[in-house]
Amino acid sequence: MENDKKRGEAALLVLVVFLLGVLLGGVGNHLWGERVWGKQNPAGQPTKGQIVNNLTRELQLTSDQQKQLAAIVDDTRAQWRTLYSTIEPKHEEIRQQSRDRVRAILTPEQKPKFEEFMKHLDEQRQKDEQQQVR
Repeated sequence: MENDKKRGEAALLVLVVFLLGVLLGGVGNHLWGERVWGKQNPAGQPTKGQIVNNLTRELQLTSDQQKQLAAIVDDTRAQWRTLYSTIEPKHEEIRQQSRDRVRAILTPEQKPKFEEFMKHLDEQRQKDEQQQVR
């Protein structure tokens, strides 16, 4: 019986360490990317102007073709935003369920630290999303 209890505690500890590793790894990767690779256009997407300029240079587009290409880029991005807006609620639901599951395994002393960690993560995500809108 004592052995089963120790096994359960060990399994729980491994799970907690794994989840914290995943969370810290994600944050570390994000911070490393910001500092080392520098700020790129949000999500690594080229701007509409960059796309039009690059294709104009490569394909010698006429001014009419450039205008049409700009409209195509705008339309495509609008379609992507519509698609993502339909899946974002489910994404948020999954995120919250995951956090609830983590909270369930934490001690009362760990919960405030976890909430503070998540608060910073949410602030960073919101900041990144605002940059993408620009």
